Amino acid sequence: MADDKIRMPSSGGGLIRYYDEYKSKIEMPPTYVVAGITAILVLVVVLHYIKPLG
Repeated sequence: MADDKIRMPSSGGGLIRYYDEYKSKIEMPPTYVVAGITAILVLVVVLHYIKPLG
């Protein structure tokens, strides 16, 4: 009769807890990231439309 017991799921639910206080050695403001991506995009567009020499 021990098999008639209802089993509840574990409280973890398969979730993994990561450290919330992780500090990266490389940090930069989001504006620098956006500016860098924009600069690369402009460079690619300019290089795409430049006619090759020769």
